[in-house]
Amino acid sequence: MKLGEKIQSADWKSEKHVPVISLPDEVSAGVPFQVKVRVGAEIAHPNTLEHHIKWIDVYFQPEGDKFVYQVGHFEFAAHGESKDSLVTSPMAICEMQVTGSGTLTALSLCNLHGLWESSLTLNVG
Repeated sequence: MKLGEKIQSADWKSEKHVPVISLPDEVSAGVPFQVKVRVGAEIAHPNTLEHHIKWIDVYFQPEGDKFVYQVGHFEFAAHGESKDSLVTSPMAICEMQVTGSGTLTALSLCNLHGLWESSLTLNVG
């Protein structure tokens, strides 16, 4: 078995498990910019003790590079566990800078429905 065979993807507008990547249309080389990843952007994910997103990972693969680099790992640990029914919304924001274009990929893990991914091209002008 290969892990990639177990990763699911779909249109985020119709599937609540897909991580949605938001970033500027174009960024400048060497200038910091924000990347936001949210699960349940169009259709809300339940985020209860029984059904929740455990984590989101963000990766970057520079154009023409063989390797993929992890940008960040964001874990969501509270899912209705407190007496006040504390829940987390699966959203991560990070700031990064690059010198060239490439592809951002986000992975999310649902405790009931497994791994989900999406990718977005990052254009450096």
